[in-house]
Amino acid sequence: MPLVTSTEMFRKAYEGGYAIGAFNVNNMEIVQGITEAAKEVNSPLILQVSAGARKYAKHVYLMKLIEAAIEDTNLPICVHLDHGDSFEVCKSCVDGGFTSVMIDGSKHSFEDNIALTKQVVDYAHAHGVVVEGELGKLAGIEDDVNVSEEDAQFTNPAEVEEFVERTGVDSLAIAIGTSHGAFKFKGEPRLRFDILDEISKRLPNFPIVLHGASSVIPKYVDMINANGGNMPGAQGVPEDMLRKAAGMAVCKINIDSDLRLAMTGTVREYFAQHPDHFDPRQYLSPARANIKELVKHKIINVLGSNDKI
Repeated sequence: MPLVTSTEMFRKAYEGGYAIGAFNVNNMEIVQGITEAAKEVNSPLILQVSAGARKYAKHVYLMKLIEAAIEDTNLPICVHLDHGDSFEVCKSCVDGGFTSVMIDGSKHSFEDNIALTKQVVDYAHAHGVVVEGELGKLAGIEDDVNVSEEDAQFTNPAEVEEFVERTGVDSLAIAIGTSHGAFKFKGEPRLRFDILDEISKRLPNFPIVLHGASSVIPKYVDMINANGGNMPGAQGVPEDMLRKAAGMAVCKINIDSDLRLAMTGTVREYFAQHPDHFDPRQYLSPARANIKELVKHKIINVLGSNDKI
């Protein structure tokens, strides 16, 4: 099966009241864990590549890993650029075989965001690639994205219709209270479902995206803290809130920090139990297994995309 865009995935997700998981990939074990999980529960899939991942693993290596995953699983997989910050980066990914790109112009003014997004849309659509834009600013740190709480902004529903109409984007990432990283809330977790509801009314049948949506599962944070780590107060988005969003207009939910925590927690625990081991296969195998377990949990209990192929 060839790579696919997210268009048909999102149409079915919107109509079915579920969301597609967009999981960030950085190496072979993460790709394998994600795709093996999706295969077992019969779920469509978006594999995301950030600018940081392209620097770390190189574009060509990641694409070959994803090609291997498709051959191994025969899953419908969309390959998506996460947080492209320039036309040049998005063009490089379009030319390099991605089927979806995100242009994040949220740091710019409304007009400049529109102009940049429209430039990417025109090029991507001419090459059969879909585009995700962003309105609003999420707090937190993820790779090259760094927004302070003071600079974070909720998406203004009054702007979404004009933005979508003038840019031609295929999906829209919004800010309703999620944030990047593993420290998302200082107090009680809260998402602005009123904003999501208003946006869905203004953009009927239009796919909405949530970034910064890892739940920071305590199991893996505890594994890190119990084995030399220091992550007090780590707190993510409650999974019941994400399931509610998936039942509304949200068709794509991004998950990155949970994958990192699962891998890191497993590796730390392994070395604490086996300090004399040095074979990467010995500690990366259980890390891959926990990635797989995590993704299956997300697909079935949070996203609801199992048995949707």
